[in-house]
Amino acid sequence: MPAARELLLDAAFTALGTRPWHGVRMVDVAAAAGVSRQTLYNEFGSKDGLARALVRREAETFLAGVEHSLATARDATAPDTTGPDATGPDTAGRDPADAGDRCAAAALWTLRTARANPFVRAALTGCRGDRLPPAAAPSVPAPRAGREARPPRGALSPGALVGRIRDSVAGAVGADAPGLPPDAVLRACEAAVRLTLSYVVAPAPSDEEVAAEVAGLVRALLAQE
Repeated sequence: MPAARELLLDAAFTALGTRPWHGVRMVDVAAAAGVSRQTLYNEFGSKDGLARALVRREAETFLAGVEHSLATARDATAPDTTGPDATGPDTAGRDPADAGDRCAAAALWTLRTARANPFVRAALTGCRGDRLPPAAAPSVPAPRAGREARPPRGALSPGALVGRIRDSVAGAVGADAPGLPPDAVLRACEAAVRLTLSYVVAPAPSDEEVAAEVAGLVRALLAQE
């Protein structure tokens, strides 16, 4: 059985499907989780604390999914080199799970998760709307200067999140192609991430089309090295 903390975060997330954050009541979250209101306050301290924890969980779950998508791309296309039916390169004629495949897998995960999860979309774009708590993303347009220009506690700025995704993808690509210049890998992966984000904001007819475009961009950029 999940711990009380996870049950409370799940209940808060579910509540946001039916009402804006300002309409979510702590007593209702506790009741939906099957725990006392005191347990909720012991875990999070306040409604703001609950919001920050929810934002952190959704962001970290998304980033863990990026890592999993990279591993899945590798596993799904790697040939069997040990069994009686061992094969060589894949049917497309490329080495298994090349840089384009990895970036495409991360793009698919990002597009699908941003569409399904408003916290992830807010974190990626900086646009949270009125339904989510302020901790979900900096306000857009952001303040020009001063202390309030910093993201709310608990939130990763879109730029910081792009950096985390880029570094994960670049790590996977660089590990499999150590001969590529690290700076070139970083540039190609950042271009892939930013292209993907443009389709989070303005969706294409097909996620698969975007993934293919991302893969083609990465392969073209790295072919120049």
